[in-house]
Amino acid sequence: MRLQSGNVMDTQEHILALYQQLLQQWNKRNAAGMTGLFATNGTLIGFDGSQLNGQKEIYAVLEEIFSNFPTAAYISIVKEVRLLTPTTALLLAVAGMVAVGSSDISPEVNVLHSITVVEEEGKWRIALFQNTPAAFHGRPELAEQLSADLRHVLASSVQQN
Repeated sequence: MRLQSGNVMDTQEHILALYQQLLQQWNKRNAAGMTGLFATNGTLIGFDGSQLNGQKEIYAVLEEIFSNFPTAAYISIVKEVRLLTPTTALLLAVAGMVAVGSSDISPEVNVLHSITVVEEEGKWRIALFQNTPAAFHGRPELAEQLSADLRHVLASSVQQN
């Protein structure tokens, strides 16, 4: 079954919404909700390089993380949503994290998010979600600019609430 979205813009909006749901589920510390956004055989690559394969493993590790650690909340900026085929797309974003009890991002854990999504049983699902540290080795101005951009988004979201 092929997704019947009206046009490329509709499809991009669906993929953007999927990414936003992913971050919302992380921020709610909801392992089941986050895992349900992945394809059956989806893969999650964590900040530390850990690779989780399939919904069962993704759920088990997320449940353990959420049960044992006060995870920070994501704030993000989507850079691009690109349709690769009618049933495959790529989303690129940058993200920062706000630790529990803090009102600022922690620049040392800024990341680049790469998400490949596929159509599975008539819905967009995450095939691959990868967190890559935004270290920018030898280019501190890029790290500083990313932190400034994320702080701007964070300030805007605080004003809206």
